[in-house]
Amino acid sequence: MALIMHVEICMVDLKPKVRRTDAIQSFDSQETPIVRITDSDGATGTGYSYTIGQGGPAIMSLLRETLVPRLIGREAEDIEAIWKDLLFSTHATAVGAVTSLALAAIDTALWDLRCRKAGLPLFRLLGGAKTNVPCYTTEGGWLHIETEELVKDALEAKAKGFAGSKIKIGKPHLSEDRERIAAVRAAVGPSYEIMVDANQAFSRAEATRRARMLEAFDIAWLEEPMPADNVLEHARLAAATTVPVAVGESLYSISQFKDYLVSGGTSIVQVDVARVGGITPWMKVAHMAEAFNVPVCPHFLMELHASLVCAIPNAPWLEYIPQLDTITASQLRIENGRAWPAATPGLGIDWNREAIDAGRKDGLTWSTD
Repeated sequence: MALIMHVEICMVDLKPKVRRTDAIQSFDSQETPIVRITDSDGATGTGYSYTIGQGGPAIMSLLRETLVPRLIGREAEDIEAIWKDLLFSTHATAVGAVTSLALAAIDTALWDLRCRKAGLPLFRLLGGAKTNVPCYTTEGGWLHIETEELVKDALEAKAKGFAGSKIKIGKPHLSEDRERIAAVRAAVGPSYEIMVDANQAFSRAEATRRARMLEAFDIAWLEEPMPADNVLEHARLAAATTVPVAVGESLYSISQFKDYLVSGGTSIVQVDVARVGGITPWMKVAHMAEAFNVPVCPHFLMELHASLVCAIPNAPWLEYIPQLDTITASQLRIENGRAWPAATPGLGIDWNREAIDAGRKDGLTWSTD
């Protein structure tokens, strides 16, 4: 038995290195809650989640007031039981983003602790389906970027070995999106994948128009064309276009993914380990998607998702958006457009404690002392 004896929580605000805009928002910060758990053997595990823009203090409050006090004295290996107990303790606020993001910070810390004590990297402990994965890049495809720069970035990514680029859509008129996509396709050729992301901006009528426009460009997928809570509308759209529909970054429970898979509302599952509540539910969604013969292409958090997509057989892509460079001592290994999760025990994230301490905005320590 190794009981949880000490828990530290803090939050840092990570400023993106590039301007990030899409069809519904522009954001200039990533508030990142971090949880560090120590057990009675003296072993530690570190986990985290994130917000785009604001909301971090709400997550910190839920951790501080409700979740972390319930961890002290628990058996650290009982990850499934802890996850379910914490979810039930917040049943008045679940299912939702704040609860899931708080749960994820704890759950990923517990998995890091388990891996470190087992002496295994996360991707091997969870299955070890492969040792590396191809990347597509999003960092050069934001909505404010002019067409000429979109083309330049895609060509540079292709030259580095990346196999695809994501381009944000949602310009005021369909013709503007068409011009941007057409220019990139003409430049990169037919074998380079282009993903597009609408960030929930459209009605079904407009989503159908834009999907049919995109069919001419052999698009890999159309991401979040409509508000994510409308499963039926996505199923109807998927039936009306040959472009694969992708959803998942704005879903917060296993059951929501089940509804999409059963209805045929998605062809690509983009489950986000932070937004779904941690590694424990992420793996369940991934295996459920496999049962439906649907690929998993997770949203954001490449430093953590690199290990998760290499743990399972049905994950063909990793999204390249660096997040943790300023608070880690080393970065995710990417060679010729492919990502390689760390082979060291744990999540594979090399945290820089000094940088975290220097940038922390909010923090608290709990222990049995």
